[in-house]
Amino acid sequence: MQDFKTYINSKGEEILFIGNPDLQILENLSIGVGDIWHSSFNQGYFNFFEEIIYFTATFNFCSHDFPNLKKCVSWRINPEAFAVRKSVWEKLDNWDQDFKTNDIRAVHFGFNAIQNQSAVPVFDKSLYNEESKLLRKINVFDLFLFYRKNFKKRHSVYLLIRKGLFKMSYWNAFLKTNKVNQITNRLSTLKVKELEPIQGNKTVGYVIPTMLRQAFTRDLIICLKNQSFPPTKVVVVDATPLESRQDDAYKIADLPFELVVKFQTTKGSCRARNEALELLDTDYVIFGDDDICIPNDFVEKHIRFLQTYNADACNGLDIRADHEKQTLSDLWVKLDAIEHSRWKSGVSFNYSNANSCVTKEVLDILKENDVNFDGGYGEDSDFGLRILKNGFVLLHNPFSANLHLKPAQGGYRFWGNQAKKRKAMPWEGNFPVKNIIPVPSPTISYFNLKHYDKKTLKEYKIKHFLLYLSSGNLSNKFFKIITLPRKLLQYNKSLFYAKKLLERNK
Repeated sequence: MQDFKTYINSKGEEILFIGNPDLQILENLSIGVGDIWHSSFNQGYFNFFEEIIYFTATFNFCSHDFPNLKKCVSWRINPEAFAVRKSVWEKLDNWDQDFKTNDIRAVHFGFNAIQNQSAVPVFDKSLYNEESKLLRKINVFDLFLFYRKNFKKRHSVYLLIRKGLFKMSYWNAFLKTNKVNQITNRLSTLKVKELEPIQGNKTVGYVIPTMLRQAFTRDLIICLKNQSFPPTKVVVVDATPLESRQDDAYKIADLPFELVVKFQTTKGSCRARNEALELLDTDYVIFGDDDICIPNDFVEKHIRFLQTYNADACNGLDIRADHEKQTLSDLWVKLDAIEHSRWKSGVSFNYSNANSCVTKEVLDILKENDVNFDGGYGEDSDFGLRILKNGFVLLHNPFSANLHLKPAQGGYRFWGNQAKKRKAMPWEGNFPVKNIIPVPSPTISYFNLKHYDKKTLKEYKIKHFLLYLSSGNLSNKFFKIITLPRKLLQYNKSLFYAKKLLERNK
């Protein structure tokens, strides 16, 4: 790559670029969020390299591009029109000449930048004026070379089976790249930035949904009381049944914030968070589970991180405790154990309501949590993916860590486990489960139907059943083959409930 030109922005930073970008827009982008910028959607690269679905069909935030956006995170870069911070380009050093075309070199560069090297590539529709509807074709050798360099060998085998089992060109490419080693563990990673002081008089809301864990919630409120930058308002939505409540659980003296306790009469953690959001109008909102303990700079580091990186949302570091009696002293030990791998940022590939922070701008667009996930799984992934699908930037924040205690009793998952007999889940609606238990959880199938197209859903289904049949020993596999018709009924039953949820959502 010898065709770079250089632009020096108002902060004196060198920005390398190819093509003819609008320099004023490049100036604004370079002092804001991101490390790499392009307008590739306009130039034939929207959802380019769709073969990524043979690696991950769903539950990967970056497998698909998002339509009708002026700006969003995307790793599909046009090699003839993009800009990058010079320091980032020199650190990543991943323009791989082993590939035959620049198209795949750019995609490989962008994919690793976002997946493994903590860089943030951003599509901006207005940066480049050039447009093209040319459909790009992928060289088959490059396709398999990409898979071998970035994924485990079994993914190349799966690609061959799904894409070209009866095509000689695919077999040739598979065999030629068979001895290529995966490179992801050898790639350089961008260092995290030094956090800047908080700018402005920012207000922070903190949301705690809880059920049958009043003692844990009280401990968390005391942690919030001791914060170096305390929240402005803490809202507890408590679903603990009346007969199990402690009247004085939340009577804590000298709190530096307004504490609002609302006893929940509805069911579900998504509804609880929505009820809390109705009581908040702050610059930032932090979502936290009721069973975590946090350091004194937890809130401060969330706000400083978002301001330093100019990001819209972040996902903190969620550390699992060994048992519910552990304390912050144990958190320090666990953080020391991952010190060599902890300090990475970049785009977050998951989202957790146990430890996350979003700006008011995000909540103004997303409005609320999707209550269709109550009683199941996937609400965190849904909220995180919606952040990205609306053009916001969601990053991983390694500075704000919590210790997640995970007590055996209480919590919203416990709602349906209290009775000796199975309780109906919210997703059942007017069609109670009888003999066939839906698998996977209907809310997982709902997530897939809500966010992905038919081709992606087909790949998810194929992989779901292949993983089911291939796991276990030989006798287990024989048993699974015999019971495959019942497994198919369970899958279809899951889709049945998911479609009902989709209709309810509309």
